[in-house]
Amino acid sequence: MEIVRPLEHGITEVVRRCSAALLRGDIIAFPTETFYGLGAKYDSHASLERLYAIKNRPRHKAMPLIIGQRKLLKMIAESVPPAAERLMDRFWPGPLTLILPAKDGLSQYLTAGTGSVAVRIPGSSFAQTLASALEFPITATSANITTLPPADSLEAVVRYFDAHIDAIIDCGRTPGMLPSTIVNTTGEKPVIVRHGVIPAEEIFRALQG
Repeated sequence: MEIVRPLEHGITEVVRRCSAALLRGDIIAFPTETFYGLGAKYDSHASLERLYAIKNRPRHKAMPLIIGQRKLLKMIAESVPPAAERLMDRFWPGPLTLILPAKDGLSQYLTAGTGSVAVRIPGSSFAQTLASALEFPITATSANITTLPPADSLEAVVRYFDAHIDAIIDCGRTPGMLPSTIVNTTGEKPVIVRHGVIPAEEIFRALQG
């Protein structure tokens, strides 16, 4: 496992290394605006399978994605409901994950058989810088073993995964506290399925406005 520090290598070089690693099927840990996440290329079956195994993640739990620009939604989503558009306009980039109708053929590791996919454009963080440089979605599932607290530091990531991932991007401790808020927009009415950084009242206000 390689530890890479943008302060030592420069952000451009680190992003280049991450892109190459993801393209060859590696799994990397990187800081988001909330916790550390684990990244793998969205259509790399072997990487997604390995990611589920090292997290001990139940197969019925889908794997969330991040993107750097909305145009990439066409790679994973069949459509974008109007409610989702309103929430994107208000909260992206930021800690809001939206559940959208999944595109046919998307990996079962990303949909868990639900016919939907979870995605966001991350807020200010290394995750946003990385996602903005990529032309494909990547996972951003929390860097933890299932049922254990998400990692907010290099030390926590190492404690969980040690040699089971290929690289960690060390930018110091993340803000932690709450994860991203998750809203399901695939039904008649949007539903908050996980309360997080963005309060429910702000979600409802954006939908009404």
